[in-house]
Amino acid sequence: MVRLEFRAHYRRRLDKTIDFRHTEIMLERDIFANLSPLDHRYSLSETAVFDALSARLSEQAAVRSCARCEIALIKAHLAERDSLTPVLEKALDTVGENLSPETVYTEEETTKHFIRALVNSLIRLVPPETAPLVHLGATSADILDTAFSLRLRDAVCEVILPIIRSVERRLCGIAEREASTPQVGRTHGQHALPITFGFTMAEYVSRLGKCIPAIEGRVGDLRGKLSGPVGAYNGLAIIVRDPAAFEARYLGYLRLEASEYSTQLVEPEYVLRLLLEINAAFGVLANLADDLRNLQRSEISEVFEQFQSGQVGSSAMPQKRNPWNSEHVKSLWKAFAPRVVTFFMDQISEHQRDLTNSASQRFVADYLAGFAFAAARMESILAGLHADREGMARNLASAGGKIPGGILAEPAYLLLAESGSSDAHERIRRITLDAESAGISFYQALRRQPEVLASITARLRALGIADADGFFAHPERYSGLAEQKARDLARKYSGTCGGHVGKPG
Repeated sequence: MVRLEFRAHYRRRLDKTIDFRHTEIMLERDIFANLSPLDHRYSLSETAVFDALSARLSEQAAVRSCARCEIALIKAHLAERDSLTPVLEKALDTVGENLSPETVYTEEETTKHFIRALVNSLIRLVPPETAPLVHLGATSADILDTAFSLRLRDAVCEVILPIIRSVERRLCGIAEREASTPQVGRTHGQHALPITFGFTMAEYVSRLGKCIPAIEGRVGDLRGKLSGPVGAYNGLAIIVRDPAAFEARYLGYLRLEASEYSTQLVEPEYVLRLLLEINAAFGVLANLADDLRNLQRSEISEVFEQFQSGQVGSSAMPQKRNPWNSEHVKSLWKAFAPRVVTFFMDQISEHQRDLTNSASQRFVADYLAGFAFAAARMESILAGLHADREGMARNLASAGGKIPGGILAEPAYLLLAESGSSDAHERIRRITLDAESAGISFYQALRRQPEVLASITARLRALGIADADGFFAHPERYSGLAEQKARDLARKYSGTCGGHVGKPG
């Protein structure tokens, strides 16, 4: 007995014996017997995403998308002859939608050729008067490349884009809600200047917000073909009046456009550019996951993920609450982002077509699934993300290391220089040293230099700053345009995700 594993639905096991001519095949639907963790470890936590992707990227979906292309070709021939009726069209669509992979795989045991097996299977199933039109004028890649674009388009438009729009909607909501929440900004892992948590999140609002229309544009530009074995329309040119128009009609049934130039293959850059844009979005999610994970460090403790009552953070330390969801997003990115190298390698096909991308291209489905699971996980993180405002205030108050309030040395230097002091930087540096040696705050050290403080506060009053005298006692007031930028970006990009900002997750 030969055992063949088909992609299976989770949480149930179905044994079924099929006679593949002279080989007995057992179909097992036990998810824990799968090799890929995508089909058990991650599909169990994201069942809706798995189901939606499976309907568009599984082997069953691959077979049926090829069948859709063959049916579209039949329709094009019938329309060319003015003999496509609504009844006939419905009958053809029914065949294409219900063709089973088992039927084609059974036939492939004889043909040893997938497309020929598909064609033979369809010939037996379509209305008899249309049987001679199956695959007429096409080569295998006319069907395979077109069907691949079809599957990618449907998976990205109907599954992936809705998920990342939801992530963007969550980000916009947090940026708006926390626009005025004071937080210390960081560079090189060190305290820098005051910002707000909403401004921190607005970085990802902006970055992911630009990824979404880029992906939309690339997925809308996926192409198909019907130009024959070398792309020159040799066969079509002797059976239809206008081969290019016929190709357009065929692809019109699938809502695709023709590749501007094709060998036996569609130009690979259409798919490559789409995958690169998705990979850019993947990097944004990984960067966000890293930042959220670091903000949950014990010594920082500025945000925390939702933690369920029965959830365990450590097998040995009962008190721990690990940022495991953020870590999973980063880990999935590590597993799948390097596949971009293979995407570039699939650009190359020698002598108009070889089969060196035949196997590698099949793993694009895995890549899209990995990205979708990571994006869905990030959406759930953001839905339950809480800002520890007390923790942020505590860290901001202690910013400056040994000098409380020392992060305000920059505005003090700028204002003193603006007042006409040519050695402003050195004078403020000495004040910071005085604060450190005396063990006092920067504000207290400034008050020891009344001439400097008077010059600085005069500049603040001239700028219309309220309570100029107490400005340096409140680091959170020195946040520039952080709040405004957070709100502006949240409102700008909420339009790209169809969401409403400002509501807590």
